[in-house]
Parts: sequence; structure tokens; C-alpha cells
Amino acid sequence: MTEHDVRALQRRLAAFAAARDWEQYHTPKNLAAALSVEASELVEIFQWLTPEESARVMERPGTAHRVADEVADVLAYLLQFCEVLGIDALTALAEKIDRNESRFPVPGRPDPSESSNRHSSE
Repeated sequence: MTEHDVRALQRRLAAFAAARDWEQYHTPKNLAAALSVEASELVEIFQWLTPEESARVMERPGTAHRVADEVADVLAYLLQFCEVLGIDALTALAEKIDRNESRFPVPGRPDPSESSNRHSSE
């Protein structure tokens, strides 16, 4: 996987929109709607595939290209949405993973938050 700088991509997207005078349309509501539409276009590719067919979708060049394009569209609108609202997408994701790790501990492993609470009450 190629590593790209998220902020640089956001700047490129903003410059692309600015050059075409599209910023006026890039409101949170419009970007959220566009994100939903693009995500639906991604779902459409998989709509009638069996689970086995969906697991092999990247083996067919034509379909792989469509999937990659829709993923790019979803990510582009998500990055633009984050830019408009001042959300650091990577920080938001890291914080969400932290919350999920606390909410859904690995079965059979002690929850670190419970042991610290137990020690603090002793």
C-alpha cells in the first residue's frame, strides 16, 4: 500500500474544488449526502454477489477497478467532510478504536480498566 499524507490529500481536494468554484456546495449536509451516495455505489457492486464471490471481487480487473474507484470516492468525500468540520480523521479513528477496545474486551482476558478500578478502591 502506498503511503500518502492525509493533510496533503485534503489540500489537493480543496484546491480541486476551489479551482472549479465548488466550495459553495461543500457544506456538511451536502458532503454527508454525497458520502452516502458514494457508499451506496460501493454497496451496489456487491449487492447480488454471494459471500464467496464478494471475497474474490478484486480478482477481476474490471470489478477491482470499480471497487477501487468507489473506495476513492467515499474517502474523498469523507476527507472533505472532515476538513469542513475541522475533524482530524486519524485522531477520531484512534479515539474510536480506544473506546471500542474498552467496550468490547477480548473474551477471557481481564479488562485493564476493571483492575485499575479494583486497585483504586482497595
